[in-house]
Amino acid sequence: MKKITVAVAGNPNVGKTTILNAIAGTSLKVGNWPGVTVEKKEAYVNFGDYTIHFVDLPGIYTLEPISEDEKIAVEFLESEDVDVILNVIDSTNLERNLLLTVQLLEFEKPTVLALNLYDEAQSLGIEIDTEKLSKLLNVKTIKTVGRKGLGIENILPAIVEVYENNQRPNIKYSEEFERYIRKVSEKYENSHENRFSKHELIKLFLQDPELLKEFEREFHRNFKEFIDEERYAFAHGVYEEVINKKNFSSRNLTDLLDNFLLHPIVGVVAFVIIMFFLFKVAFDFSSPFIDWIDGFFNDFLSPLVMYYLADLGAPQWLVKFFSEAVIGGVGFVLTFIPLIFTLYLLITFLEMSGYIPRVAFLMDKLLHRFGLHGKSIIPLLLALGCNVPAIVATRTMETTREKLIVIAMIPFISCPARLVVFSFFTLVFFPENAALIITLLYLLGISVALFTAFILRKTFAKGEAFHFVIELPPYRLPSMRTLLNISWLHVKDFIYRAGTLIFGASILVWALLNFPPGVKNTKDSVAAQVGKALVPVFEPMGIDDWRATTSLIPAFLAREIVLSSMGVIYTSTQTFEENKDFKPMDELKNQVVSLGEAMRDAIISVFSLKIQAFQVEEEQGELRRLIKNSFNSASALAFMIFILIYTSCLGTYATMAKEIGYGRATLFLVYSFGVAWIAGTLVYNLLT
Repeated sequence: MKKITVAVAGNPNVGKTTILNAIAGTSLKVGNWPGVTVEKKEAYVNFGDYTIHFVDLPGIYTLEPISEDEKIAVEFLESEDVDVILNVIDSTNLERNLLLTVQLLEFEKPTVLALNLYDEAQSLGIEIDTEKLSKLLNVKTIKTVGRKGLGIENILPAIVEVYENNQRPNIKYSEEFERYIRKVSEKYENSHENRFSKHELIKLFLQDPELLKEFEREFHRNFKEFIDEERYAFAHGVYEEVINKKNFSSRNLTDLLDNFLLHPIVGVVAFVIIMFFLFKVAFDFSSPFIDWIDGFFNDFLSPLVMYYLADLGAPQWLVKFFSEAVIGGVGFVLTFIPLIFTLYLLITFLEMSGYIPRVAFLMDKLLHRFGLHGKSIIPLLLALGCNVPAIVATRTMETTREKLIVIAMIPFISCPARLVVFSFFTLVFFPENAALIITLLYLLGISVALFTAFILRKTFAKGEAFHFVIELPPYRLPSMRTLLNISWLHVKDFIYRAGTLIFGASILVWALLNFPPGVKNTKDSVAAQVGKALVPVFEPMGIDDWRATTSLIPAFLAREIVLSSMGVIYTSTQTFEENKDFKPMDELKNQVVSLGEAMRDAIISVFSLKIQAFQVEEEQGELRRLIKNSFNSASALAFMIFILIYTSCLGTYATMAKEIGYGRATLFLVYSFGVAWIAGTLVYNLLT
């Protein structure tokens, strides 16, 4: 069978991968481009007498090779034997997408245009004359709706048709430009057998100082600026020829919302309010389920395990192990699954609705003051989910200077692992103001990140930022199925971490609490001695309990381990008692009833104007009571600030070391500890 190599190109978020997945199905493979960590998707599809090899290029706005993504796209198109270019276009932003299309047409390869998101364009009153577009550019044009699979069946026949007919695009600029291009053609093509494409001729022109000087003498213009204007003029002309606008009701709604959400002052206030209500809804909905899971572990599962182990005659140390290390550690962290799920659901909704790109646009001017641009906000927003992939995402930054600054900022952006700690402490010490406290902690982390960026810009990373362009898509209502799938992926990862890393840390802490063998009192254990040695360091923050300082040691593996460690340490200091009155079936019925009540309370609290999740509870769990006796409100806040600022995460440190070197990563670790200690100490002393 004959092989056709197809390069799939387009702007970010136009649906390239969705279309490719619809075409290729399970044959789609994901890997990395050679020598880099940028993701590479490709697939082989049999159609008729051909095997079509699809290669999905990184989503880019231009073929000017500045970023790593752009370099990959240009090098592939230039060096690989590409037969056909499949250019996926966002129909709702045709003119902006055509700027990349024009550069792709300069390669003079047979081309197919997939006008994706066409249903959204129609809802905006936009109609595109595909027949005229095809004739103007001499390409095949197809209307598609990737997420619904509409029009996908026409892509493969179109690829084969343009390939068999060797249908090369038609792209002509102004006469003066074409005249100079012919000069390059005459100079270079005489010494080569092959004909140069327009892309190759422009590249040769830019590399010839004599031609550039001649052009500037005659036109008094910079050639690079001139070619950019030519491309824009061509794209704009095509756009005006093929577009037909009827009504703009949906776009008017987008513009109306943007008048507020993109306002330099109102937009920032709106962002803070949106984040506040995001946490309010997340906590209000999840809090009843958190309490139910907490009760399930402590009132049912833990007594059930002890009941059956005692019935089997298991030794007391084994009963304590399951009660303290497994249920007291891992089980306690798992109680926050509802919060993690709800939070990711809401954050994903904001991202897919089109609001997150507007946050990047809103923050662009602010970030410029720190030597960055709005594109930097993307890794910083990813850090809300996890710092590790956020650091990896900085590989697309244009310069090493920007990459260094953003990587230094990322660990201060609070992730769900820290949110688990914050939620527990705010529930215990600030039940009536929990959403406000957590919002302020997030803002504090952002402030420390900006402060760090400012220091780096003035010292180790001087320089100016590149200008930034980002797509602002219309506001969309994401499908609930997609939101649930993405949220579940994050929860599944959290459960995996609880079952491996957190479980291992809980066992280690429990072992150290019971070492040396035969230790009668936990205060005399190895863990206690280490914790007591750290007390003088944290005492200025009001943290003078060895159990709290000991919990910080394993927390370096992952921040949420703080709570699992506390669950093991604090419960191990209590007298072990067996509940002889425990009746499994009766308690199981109670748990089913409690689950129904939790569902009811979750729905009611979300629609209440009050923050129901943080009303003072008359009864506290045993661990909550113990920790409340170990801290006061000032030391608890200082503890949360320390967890917020100090980079207590092995995964984050290891990823930083891989990206910027172990020396810089270690220096940053020391810096974050110092800033965290100073901030925690100041807050504690101001509040006492």
